[in-house]
Amino acid sequence: MPETSMDDRSTLRITALSQAVESGAALQIRKLLSTLHPAEIAHLLESLPLQKRLVVWNLLDPEDDGEVLVYVNDEVRAGLISDMEADELVAAATALEMDDLADLIQDLPGTLVAQILASMDKRDQLRLEAVLSYPEDSAGGLMNTDTVTVRADVEFDVVLRYLRLRGDIPDMTDSLFVVNRNEKYLGVLPLSTLLTNDPECTVAEMMDKTVKGISAATSADEVALMFEQRNLVSAPVVDGKGKLQGRITIDDVVDVIREEADSSIMRMAGLDEEDDMFAPVVPSASRRAIWLGINLITALLASYVIGLFEETIDKVVALAILMPIVASMGGVAGNQTLTLVIRALATGKLAQSNTRVLLLKELMIGLLNGVLWALVVAIVAYFWFGDKQIGLIIGAAMIINLLIAAIAGFLLPLILRRSGVDPALAGGVLLTTITDVVGFMAFLGLATWWLL
Repeated sequence: MPETSMDDRSTLRITALSQAVESGAALQIRKLLSTLHPAEIAHLLESLPLQKRLVVWNLLDPEDDGEVLVYVNDEVRAGLISDMEADELVAAATALEMDDLADLIQDLPGTLVAQILASMDKRDQLRLEAVLSYPEDSAGGLMNTDTVTVRADVEFDVVLRYLRLRGDIPDMTDSLFVVNRNEKYLGVLPLSTLLTNDPECTVAEMMDKTVKGISAATSADEVALMFEQRNLVSAPVVDGKGKLQGRITIDDVVDVIREEADSSIMRMAGLDEEDDMFAPVVPSASRRAIWLGINLITALLASYVIGLFEETIDKVVALAILMPIVASMGGVAGNQTLTLVIRALATGKLAQSNTRVLLLKELMIGLLNGVLWALVVAIVAYFWFGDKQIGLIIGAAMIINLLIAAIAGFLLPLILRRSGVDPALAGGVLLTTITDVVGFMAFLGLATWWLL
């Protein structure tokens, strides 16, 4: 029997939960939820319509409330929080680790934040304030302040006794951080090094000084890139003076990568990855209406260009039938280049030194594909309408539009990014406008010049 995929399991769970809610089987719902990780519960909640979501949420073990709230997106979280009592929220928040608490506390009312802070000891308050002092999408905002530090001048046997007295170490700890008396970061001591070497070795002799601390101001995207390039499991976070502030672990980075991927896909459609899939109709419609309005303006511009050649189209009806082909092919080719460049910018692979080479490559691809498909569409047009001239015109227009599509798809992300606009959000709309306008202008312009 073939193994069930993760997507299939998720679909089965959503179906099972929906059926259990409809039948009022509270015991069955609790039993199913008790077998799931908080992240899986969050995924299920996001997949349920509002009424069913609240039923399942109210049947969840209160001990899991905080972790589930961290995993759901912002809009769903706001809806769940509004359904909770103040004491439930305080209990859920105070059970979280510091980095997760920092994520959640920013969505809570000020009065509840005060209650949560009042329930914490002074040390934890300072740790929380340290995380909150940095932007959410920075290394400081991602970090967890729960670290294990050692001095450089102590021997391994002292470190081992210290760890045994401590009793446990934070999750995802693969290294201890070496600091001086002023908490300035010096390097890391891998646990594997500690466990496999002579107990009389000193930390200074065996610590790894090549692992540099990540500045707390570093963006989350840069942090993800560092973890990918250096194969890190955890990394120290330092302030401007080199003092250790906390650590980032691979699980935090995976969340960043996933959120960035979701965000890129949603932004290309003019949507927000934090939107609730089952949000009320009116707010959802209003959010989408903005980009539909922008698209309408660009479509009117393309229609205006067509209107300029109304006389030509009236005399040669075949042009009206064929002209969408040119615009469509340009749009697809341009989006391929646009996606490639946006991805290169996001991963830091596009720099001034290689921009020219990549642009020339995209132009050559546009030219080769333009010639190939121009021949195909020219032959089709000739046999369809029995007119060699129309075949030549549409072929030439195809080559022109694919070349312009390559240039626009390459330059738009660079221009938008330099202007402070997200290329994934605005690039697609602008590119479609350019390829439509140029495609129609090239095809109808050549037809006017050649046939009339």
